[in-house]
Amino acid sequence: MSLSRRSLLAAGGALGAATATAAASPASPAPGHGRMRTGFERLAADGYALLAGERVGVVTNPTGVTPDARHIVDVMHADERVDLVAVFGPEHGFRGTAQAGGSEGRYDDPATGLPVYDTYLKSGQPLADVFTASGVDTVVFDIQDAGARFYTYIWTLYDCMAAAALAGKRFVVLDRPNPVTGRAALGPVLDRAFATFVGREPIAQAHGMTVAELAGLFDGEFLAKPVAVETVRMTGWRRSEFFDATGLPWVPPSPNMPTADTALVYSGTCLFEGTNLSEGRGTTRPFELLGAEGIDRRWAEAANALGLPGIRFREAYFAPTFSKFQGKTVGGVQLHVHDRESFDPVRTGIGLLVTARSSWSGFAWRADNWIDKLTGSTRVRTLIDAGADVDEVVGAWQTDLAAFRAVREEYLIYR
Repeated sequence: MSLSRRSLLAAGGALGAATATAAASPASPAPGHGRMRTGFERLAADGYALLAGERVGVVTNPTGVTPDARHIVDVMHADERVDLVAVFGPEHGFRGTAQAGGSEGRYDDPATGLPVYDTYLKSGQPLADVFTASGVDTVVFDIQDAGARFYTYIWTLYDCMAAAALAGKRFVVLDRPNPVTGRAALGPVLDRAFATFVGREPIAQAHGMTVAELAGLFDGEFLAKPVAVETVRMTGWRRSEFFDATGLPWVPPSPNMPTADTALVYSGTCLFEGTNLSEGRGTTRPFELLGAEGIDRRWAEAANALGLPGIRFREAYFAPTFSKFQGKTVGGVQLHVHDRESFDPVRTGIGLLVTARSSWSGFAWRADNWIDKLTGSTRVRTLIDAGADVDEVVGAWQTDLAAFRAVREEYLIYR
């Protein structure tokens, strides 16, 4: 892995660019110092002073909500202290109406009358031109992430930061918690030769960071033209906390991320998008149900025999209503996490791939080798094809992961 260290920017850029309100109190207060507060809550509590005199555009989706489930765009639009002039929608759209691989296009939001611009699959100068055409001075980012490298919103963040630098716009990130904790980075690290919109830069498959921390990492390590990102940090969030400890409402960040339980397994089971098995799209438990025609109880038995920590597998049968095997009954497994503290989603995903291949003769990778884009190299696919066991596959990325963890440590805001 090649990670070229760049000096951290001075106050006013990268991590040092936390706002005056964010710097006024510790990022993770001691017990009894109040509930967790998101970046938006802190921005609003300060009267939007950070945005005073600026024409503002917000990159967001349905997850940009207050603790009482109001959308931040609706809140800001109704507040005369903010000059909100535009909204920028990512994959699935601002209001979340589009399925995977889709967006809502350009339209005027019926609720606010604000112009909504489409950022999906735009980057570089074309995206900078969108920011310029919108007339904004400051671009604000507020989207709930799911904690996985291949979840596209973090690359929307990356692309918008790069475009803001090209367009000469301020860039502000309002932080939200990593729903699966920020305890550790897990899994293989992307090789830049496999960079796509499901992984632009060499970070771990489960990065263990918040979006503000990632913004600092992107700005300090990867962007060709740093944007001097400003962040409004959370207070009261601890790296060991799962989403249900935050007190925030769970809003599905995409149509196939219906619950926080989905996010818990996603960084491992999304790898099945790179196979001919269903990853559970078209069911009520996507990424927790996996299967295909012809699979029987032997897969669940083989997976349970691995003794993976914190997880049990149930023989399951289901009929997806869309996507792979639409309308057909398939066999497979359902994941049941019984100890999320010890559960390792990436190791679990590898274990499921290894056992699916060994217990079902019909197993195949997607013809376009999409698995290589998801894992970040050919290594996982070729090792599994060669008959490697789980320990061998997981062991193959440890050197790269250790190097990423060392760099990541410098960008962690919360301790």
